Amino acid sequence: MPRFPIHYALNARRTMASLAALSASLLAAPAFAQVEPQAAPPQAPADAPDIIVTGSRIKASGYTAPTPTTVVDETLIQANAQPNIFTTIAQLPSLQGSSGTQTNTFSTSSGAQGLSAFSLRGLGAIRTLTLLDGQRVVGANVNGTPDISLFPQLLIQRVDVVNGGASSSYGSDAVGGVVNFITDTRFKGLKGNIQGSITDYGDDETVLVQLAGGKSFADDTVHLIVSGEYSDEAGVGPGPFGIGLAGGRDWFIQRTLVNRNITNDGNPQLVLRDYAQSIGFTKYGLITAGPLQGIAFDQSGQPFQFQYGSNGVPARNAAGTVIGCDFGFCQGGDVSGNVDSGRSIKSAIERFNIYSRLGYDFAPNNEVYVTVNVGQVKTNNQPINGQNRPNLTIQCENPFVPQIVRDQCAAAGITQFRYGTSNAALGNTQVYTNRRQYRFVAGAKGEVPVAGSDWNYDLYYEHGINYTDIDVENILLSRRFDRAIDAITLNGVIVCRDPVARANGCQPLNIIGGNPSEAALRYVQPENGPYQRTKQTQDVISLNFSGQPFESWAGPVSVAFGGEYRREFYRVRADPYGAGGTNTPFNEDYPADPALLADGVNWYAGNYRNGRGVYNVKEGYVEVDVPVINSDGAGKANINAAARMTDYSTSGTVWTWKIGGTWELPIDGFRLRGVTSRDIRAPNLSELFAAPVTTTLPNFFDPFNNRNVLALQYTVGNPELTPEIARNTTAGISLNNPSWLPGFSASFDWYKIKIDDVIGSLGAGDIVNYCFTQILPQTCGSFNLNNPNGPNFINVQSFNFASIKTEGFDIEASYQWRNPLGLPGTLTLRALATHVAKYISDTGLPGTIPNDQAGQNLGATPDWKWMAQQSYSNDQFSFFLQERWFSDGVISNNYVECEAGSCPISTGNNQTISPEDNQIPGAFYMDVGGTYNITPQITAYFKVDNLFDRDPAIVHIFSNPALYDALGRTYRGGVRFKF
Repeated sequence: MPRFPIHYALNARRTMASLAALSASLLAAPAFAQVEPQAAPPQAPADAPDIIVTGSRIKASGYTAPTPTTVVDETLIQANAQPNIFTTIAQLPSLQGSSGTQTNTFSTSSGAQGLSAFSLRGLGAIRTLTLLDGQRVVGANVNGTPDISLFPQLLIQRVDVVNGGASSSYGSDAVGGVVNFITDTRFKGLKGNIQGSITDYGDDETVLVQLAGGKSFADDTVHLIVSGEYSDEAGVGPGPFGIGLAGGRDWFIQRTLVNRNITNDGNPQLVLRDYAQSIGFTKYGLITAGPLQGIAFDQSGQPFQFQYGSNGVPARNAAGTVIGCDFGFCQGGDVSGNVDSGRSIKSAIERFNIYSRLGYDFAPNNEVYVTVNVGQVKTNNQPINGQNRPNLTIQCENPFVPQIVRDQCAAAGITQFRYGTSNAALGNTQVYTNRRQYRFVAGAKGEVPVAGSDWNYDLYYEHGINYTDIDVENILLSRRFDRAIDAITLNGVIVCRDPVARANGCQPLNIIGGNPSEAALRYVQPENGPYQRTKQTQDVISLNFSGQPFESWAGPVSVAFGGEYRREFYRVRADPYGAGGTNTPFNEDYPADPALLADGVNWYAGNYRNGRGVYNVKEGYVEVDVPVINSDGAGKANINAAARMTDYSTSGTVWTWKIGGTWELPIDGFRLRGVTSRDIRAPNLSELFAAPVTTTLPNFFDPFNNRNVLALQYTVGNPELTPEIARNTTAGISLNNPSWLPGFSASFDWYKIKIDDVIGSLGAGDIVNYCFTQILPQTCGSFNLNNPNGPNFINVQSFNFASIKTEGFDIEASYQWRNPLGLPGTLTLRALATHVAKYISDTGLPGTIPNDQAGQNLGATPDWKWMAQQSYSNDQFSFFLQERWFSDGVISNNYVECEAGSCPISTGNNQTISPEDNQIPGAFYMDVGGTYNITPQITAYFKVDNLFDRDPAIVHIFSNPALYDALGRTYRGGVRFKF
């Protein structure tokens, strides 16, 4: 087994408060770089090369795309001093719901642990296209999203963030927008960066080493660039059983949203409870029903009377009721067996990257080149403490049951009892993920004269391979566990009751307390655990041409056209116990065992399956930019339009298009812009072909039997899926560097996105509830929660049935003051803000209502999110301040807020809750940093993130790392050099 280091009408109150806070921030710090010219830039030379603006294929001097684009340059990247550039970009307000090392830490089977992927507009990483130098990158997960951790970060000159649809220019996935990393392809010299960091709690120790060199040969016609980097982030591990967290963090209080299941007594149906205590298990075991209910066991196996919270008293009935406690939970009492604190707060991540580029100028402004990028990312996380098993049945005759408890069984006239345990004695599960990427690009680009005008071309072939290995350690085989805990005494020896299991190596397991034998541990948790081996390949051939074939009355007409072929493939193999011996043959490491299911799904979690899939895409596009106004009195205006035809091997042909324009008003510095587009997201390999992904649901509610059960959720692919279709519209106004206020820029852009045929699936709970309520009886065949022949399960599959509607606006502003108050240097003030007016998802299913997620702070789309920055720099030193804020929110906009004694009847779609319980506070973070030039070539720097050590909001889902920082104050420092 491989080893490596751990390391959503607006709510008036919230809106007014948000506007006030935003106004204050803009007055104090007007903000980010636009694609339009920077404040007071130096004059470009007459022979300056044309630039290509992300979001368009037009390539021409002075061209401005109609789609709003934010640019993050190298200076800002350095000022943020993050060990991974992903974090710097993910902080932008328009980026909502990106995944990183603080997300997916509860996961065993997703394969997304430690995966750094962007999400624009909260639409998810699968609807955000990420490019490297305008080129696609092979996915690091079967959903097709690349891992930013595998990019060559030291050579990145800038990052373009296109806040709008761009499918007609770049193809599928660019629904929310595009994030394009631009590297320095002409770097000369040697530069490097060495950095270390640690949190205020003494964890997440980080080391970053980066080095890059570039040199030209043969009269400056041959250019070679090489870079390498290594980063090791130790991460923040789990806390102990109970409510403690790593490093002494104290913000976790086991908050739980309890459903009283009483809808008509005038009180809220849903209530929040802190220090919630499950009545279904304890750390080392608890009898949970019947006449012996309430007897718990310590580590040595000795019985004691369990201390229920809420002054609860066990009813000692067959249902396991605890008088005085809400459904399934008490408050307070003995919480030492709680398991949620055992998840990693941040995955450990170790990454390594080597990048090289060799270019040859075979003629002026014409180059052929090859690039090679090899990267590796290793991550580790612990999903939870223990492997809790409620609702077990233990026979009183089990020799591991203490005699005093056997006597009580006899006195009560019972032969068995219901039992639950966290299984603390089995240890904690560890998940190791290892991604390796190999990416090769060969291309040519340049400029050639055609029919009297210069035309640009950009041709390339890309071949990418990504390998992802997932290994899970210390996890039990559920069916072996069930047989091992059913022990008897035979000929004076404690053995497993099942003779077939006994003949195949079954070792009796003592779960009364915390002292299992080593042999029993190895039987139920073999050394060789679940594994998954995935290979993904991507091949792209792309041809792009751009020129100005003629002029109109208002100026030159620009045209771009081209085509692309892309092939995506994946294959995944898993272990025999997870995938089944008929799919992956049993072998010496995973021998056949009649106690196990031949078709797999034998592990407690991590039941990976085999699968493969492939599709190809052929597409062609044309884009034009036509000047229509060019006069001193009316200004300058252009119309931009594009169309793309795409043919998918799986779902046929689909068209995308856009039409928009810009108008540079005859008012100094003002420009109008707008664009509307039809965009698509094609189903990815995972949605089409994925082998079943298994997720363990340890406390899944079974409404048929009014109990919590352990169940497995199987998510499977659907090859009949079709592309999602989006309509994306933006309109805005910008002010850039006016003569009456040199150095000032600002913009306002409104956006509206509607996506139809959204690929989605019913959640496991919805599937069961739709059957239970008979809203959708056809779902009743998709699950079994009382399965005598194997694990309880729910099958989840994707379909084109949902829709998403979101609307809002972005504000950006910046001011650059040179020699402020006569001081040498430059003062720069910047700010960005995004307001999500609505984000409505609608399944359209019977009995459901739309859900407006804007302002639901359990998700990724708060009502308001802004970031402000202030920096001062001169030749000797610099100082940097950054503020990050998002607004207060709620658990759900569909909940009906009411006070106790005045609540209406609660319904399934509109459950009642008190206003206090529905609220989730926002957060404000401040970061501070600075640099000092030791020599002109060597710079020392520091950075403190989350200066005030702000804890995440206390919520009932442990925490929400999509919005909140769970690490606390972090100190960073390092040295950069450039020769």
